[in-house]
Amino acid sequence: MKESILILGAGFMQTPAVNAAKQMGYKAVVVDANPNAVLVPYADIFEPIDLKDRESLLGFAQKLENSGEKIAAVFTAGTDFSSSVAYVAKKMNLPGHSFEAALNASDKIRMRQCFSSSSVPSPSFQEVCTSDLQDIFSKIREKSFVFPKVLKPVDNMGGRGCRLVREEKELKSALETAVKNSRTKRAVLEDYMDGKEYSIDSVIYNGTLTITGFADRHIYFPPYFIEMGHTIPSCEDEKIKCELIATFAAGIKALGLTQGVAKADIKYTKNGPMIGEIAARLSGGYMSGWTFPYSSGCFLTQEALKVSLGLEPDYLVKNRVPVKWQCHPSLKDKNPPFEIFELPSTCVSAERAWISIPGKIKEIRGLKQAEQSEFVMNVIPRCKEGDTVDFPRNNVEKCGNIITKAPTRLQAVESAEKALSQITVFLESNNEKTSNFLWGQGLAEESGFPPQAFNINLKNENFPDIQENESVMKNLPESLKNHLNEKDWNSCSLEKVLQNFDKFCPEHKKLNGKKFWQALVKGSLQGVLYAAEN
Repeated sequence: MKESILILGAGFMQTPAVNAAKQMGYKAVVVDANPNAVLVPYADIFEPIDLKDRESLLGFAQKLENSGEKIAAVFTAGTDFSSSVAYVAKKMNLPGHSFEAALNASDKIRMRQCFSSSSVPSPSFQEVCTSDLQDIFSKIREKSFVFPKVLKPVDNMGGRGCRLVREEKELKSALETAVKNSRTKRAVLEDYMDGKEYSIDSVIYNGTLTITGFADRHIYFPPYFIEMGHTIPSCEDEKIKCELIATFAAGIKALGLTQGVAKADIKYTKNGPMIGEIAARLSGGYMSGWTFPYSSGCFLTQEALKVSLGLEPDYLVKNRVPVKWQCHPSLKDKNPPFEIFELPSTCVSAERAWISIPGKIKEIRGLKQAEQSEFVMNVIPRCKEGDTVDFPRNNVEKCGNIITKAPTRLQAVESAEKALSQITVFLESNNEKTSNFLWGQGLAEESGFPPQAFNINLKNENFPDIQENESVMKNLPESLKNHLNEKDWNSCSLEKVLQNFDKFCPEHKKLNGKKFWQALVKGSLQGVLYAAEN
């Protein structure tokens, strides 16, 4: 009789885990609060359970065992419930991180306290809730509070409720949003780390730490932190890379993670490496399940599952190479906490996201063309016709993702950007949110957001109307002619935007010149297509 692996989460990010379990000869027992989640049909057994309800998860696992189903491991990837995994695993005497260590890696206050007590570089912080606002305002008036700060919920992922606070007027709404997105109604207020950001995945096994992915993260759109993609392997200098890995290793030790996986969001600042967070799970964002396997040839989720099963991750052990221990002076403990290795990448994989301005989707074009682009491995839509979309304020509000694999970094990146530029999201007309985005004013507490598609100042120019059915490219104002090669957030040049408009709308009504060019600068192709109908 087949043994089973209990997998927490039935969303798309758990696809590699379900596939790995079945390829290894196990049943995939999947739980998720959403009975309509995408992987429910692919589970051998599915049960609708809230992933934060540890007792119900344990009860379900014990019920299965009592009925003759042998649970061999508990696992998750790309969810924020590693503490639930650890709780069930330990109660059932299965391998994995301790429950306390998993809690340390799930609650950002506990995490920061662990880093602080072990002198691991991370931002100064304090726990806050909405009742603390007046105290914070008092500190601002006393000049003992220095901006910028970052506010985030203590127990969420994907950038939900997380933002940069640059001045006093942004504080109240930012705190309310962070608390709203916290399951325990708590937030962490911390110093902003200024520096280049990276994602690191790893496997901790038998006293060793193996780096299984080191990627450059591409973050945009302050005051929010929207990852528009990542590129793996990183192009970072080897010395800086080793210092980042050393700080990551020290952070893993401080949290008490000993047997399983860990991922980090980490920056290199003017003061050296600083940890944003470490989680006791594999990364989401398509890194652990897609881009690292493409770049390295390693089915990482399967290796991680082996550790959860109490088996040796033999592919890792056979193919990994030692990493030089080189720590930054800011790391107090100079001794390596693990024997450190890395699984090298032999190819480059780039992931890039496409996004939309606010509105309701009427049609999406170009997906098949994007799929047929050279080096493209995956085109993954996350929205469809009829969905309401917004300019992203977190990493779950993006519209889809492109993933490439190529021999060189330039080929991987250029291929992803070319494929991205072929996708067009058409929006329904007469939408208040779309109109406000293109021609209205932003919120005072979101200064500079949402950004313009093109960094162009139209000033107070007088733009003549574009006559019925005329080519907009032939009506291009002189002030825009030097900007034709500039690209929007979906990697489409201004010139290509206008060419696409002429292709999509060879017949159009007379267009108000001022509104049309404003819509172009603010909303790119989506903007001018909407302007032509309104």
